[in-house]
Amino acid sequence: MITVNQTYTHEFQFSQDEVTRFAEVTGDKNPVHLDAAYAATTMFKKPIMHGMLSASLFSKVFGTLFPGEGTIYLKQSLSFLRPMYVDTVYEAVFTVKEIMAEKNRAVVETVIKDKTTGAVCTSGEATVMNVNAIK
Repeated sequence: MITVNQTYTHEFQFSQDEVTRFAEVTGDKNPVHLDAAYAATTMFKKPIMHGMLSASLFSKVFGTLFPGEGTIYLKQSLSFLRPMYVDTVYEAVFTVKEIMAEKNRAVVETVIKDKTTGAVCTSGEATVMNVNAIK
């Protein structure tokens, strides 16, 4: 069972190969993600990850780790606050803000931080449903 104010953290990083594969799957081949020479001419100075690639980690965590198997992802808001880079260690932090027991639902704050600096790169809020973990 999950409870209000419960927190779960998950450390991760993505490689350039994973960014390239994400671009292939989604069709988002913006050169700022894939072309170092192009990215060098932008404000980022090097390729950045797709924001949705980093946010896709939320789906992995909700469906397999916290609250885990059987979770249905219903809703997500996102704000992309800072660029994210390959081969950088990040930490996703999930904090339960509200439980709606009658509907087996929870509202969870979703934040991604640079593990080294603590800077918040992505923030949002998710609504999930799990008959077994939310009562």
